Amino acid sequence: MQLIKQHIERDGSGTITLKPEDPEDMWYAYNLIQPTDLLKAQALRRVTTTSATGSTSSTRMHITLLIRVRRTDFDPQASTLHVSGQIAAETPHAKIGQFHTLDLELQRNFTLEKAEGWDSVAREVVREACESGSKRMGAWAVVMQEGEAAIVGLGGERTVVRARVKVDVPRKKGGRGHDQALEKFFQTLLDTLMRHLDLAEALPVLLASPGYTAGQFQKFITDTATRTGNKALLAQRGNFLVVHSSSGHVHALNEVLQSPEVQARLKDTRYARETKLMDDFMTLLRKDDGRAWYGPKEVEMAVEKGAVGRGGGVLLISNGLFRAQDVAIRKRWVGLVDKVKDEEGGEVRVLSSEHESGKRLEGLGGIAAILTFPLDDLDNEEEEGGEEEKDTVPNDASNIKPI
Repeated sequence: MQLIKQHIERDGSGTITLKPEDPEDMWYAYNLIQPTDLLKAQALRRVTTTSATGSTSSTRMHITLLIRVRRTDFDPQASTLHVSGQIAAETPHAKIGQFHTLDLELQRNFTLEKAEGWDSVAREVVREACESGSKRMGAWAVVMQEGEAAIVGLGGERTVVRARVKVDVPRKKGGRGHDQALEKFFQTLLDTLMRHLDLAEALPVLLASPGYTAGQFQKFITDTATRTGNKALLAQRGNFLVVHSSSGHVHALNEVLQSPEVQARLKDTRYARETKLMDDFMTLLRKDDGRAWYGPKEVEMAVEKGAVGRGGGVLLISNGLFRAQDVAIRKRWVGLVDKVKDEEGGEVRVLSSEHESGKRLEGLGGIAAILTFPLDDLDNEEEEGGEEEKDTVPNDASNIKPI
């Protein structure tokens, strides 16, 4: 994401103009744009005109519209974002109050004004979105089988399928036709991969497949780089890791990422750090020593008691909570984040709901905390206070919760 222009006052009011540059930027935009915000972007709208003789004609025109957001619709597979709302500024071709859906596009600017002002969480989303791609991309993966492959970027927020390659390869092995088709497939895959890789980044590249296809592709890469004298590619041989998967389709990637050898290779990425945080939390929860709590009321009470502060306190919160349609609910979580960071001095980790760690956290109600000192009976205090809330029981914690 490119920051084009920013004008924010001390009270948080103002606008920011951004330009999405790659598919992952649409995910950031989805987490940024909320109902009641004002969004300005280019739109393709059908305009009907009436001539002097009374005849009408209809044409589609590119115009710039300002809408008051009512709903967002994100397609994770296509990385497209549709934003619906009512027109907030009249134009020669659109009246205030009419409904329109803006389709945000790559390489096209949009300007956003937050209805409730730019809070700390929204500003952090902008900061992360505008980091360079090399900082946001943690690794690459190629999930394949003979004749078919998907190239996936493992970003800081989500995994994005950047390209798919398909070449017909005869099923009968050993014949000349099969070998030629397989070589063509490998060459097409390598050419496609090289269009996405920046060899200067030296990021891990996972090659996953059932059988021996991934190993054969790794050998093809080395042989091709040696034959063509591609020193930059040869220098990256150590970054290619062959991993077995049960399938050659993208859904097998979750299985690949759970492999100990892959986790060891990705230990410095955001994905691995967040996974470790959730593992640490679950370990403490099983110990049942009062230092791990989950659920909105329990975590808020722990923060109020100063237990999520300096010296090891960590607040884990899903970014899905900040997409709440109710502004008051969003303010509740933003206020909690600000209190932990600014007042208590604790650490805050906003986990992506598109990563495995974020999905585990959502299974706990979307919020959890590792405390600096143990607290007991937070759930009992909640009941004594007359407030009841249905607890979300974690599947991977053997249904244990401190009491």
